[in-house]
Amino acid sequence: MAGMHVLTCFYSKEQAAKPVLQMHTQQPMSQEERMAALTDHYTAILSLLGEDPQREGLVKTPQRVARAWAELTRGYGEDPVAILRSALFDEQYHNMVVVRGIEFYSLCEHHLLPFFGHVHVAYIPDGHITGLSKIARIVNTFSHRLQVQERMTQQIALCMQEALAPRGVMVLVEARHLCMQMRGVAKQDAETATMHYTGAFADPALRAETMAAFRAESKKEE
Repeated sequence: MAGMHVLTCFYSKEQAAKPVLQMHTQQPMSQEERMAALTDHYTAILSLLGEDPQREGLVKTPQRVARAWAELTRGYGEDPVAILRSALFDEQYHNMVVVRGIEFYSLCEHHLLPFFGHVHVAYIPDGHITGLSKIARIVNTFSHRLQVQERMTQQIALCMQEALAPRGVMVLVEARHLCMQMRGVAKQDAETATMHYTGAFADPALRAETMAAFRAESKKEE
């Protein structure tokens, strides 16, 4: 695919078991206090940009943006491990499970601009499976935080490994970044692919089989 570069990571089962939910703690604020503070800051930003925050088209913009950011970063208040374990089932199924083409939208922490694309997930159960919708939900959780694609890819894989203790997990994320398209180098066709795998997926033959399963979705989209 034109303009694509791929970053690949591998972690052992021991590394994968490390906690993945680490949030920066701040002085507690109520939701009302947080929204009021955000609104004030966005009003100040509009003024600093040379705009009049009181003109008709902008008078409610700070409140709208505050609400939008609360929604776009709601993943900080969610526990992805708990989400997976809320639908954990004992099942003696030991072949690969693939959930592909999970769309996502996130915000790059470097420029606070969107990046978006698809996540493909595979895992090999070892006595436990999770509800398929829960895999999509943890993608939503991690993508609704300020992110870099590399870290988000790793977090999804390690969360699956921690919550389910499978024989292995493999995650592929393919995304376009507006920080590369609408500013800076302005490369419209550039797409970034990142991969993270654990356990059994250290086997190159298994990774190749999994990539073929992931690519079946990519070819269908084309």
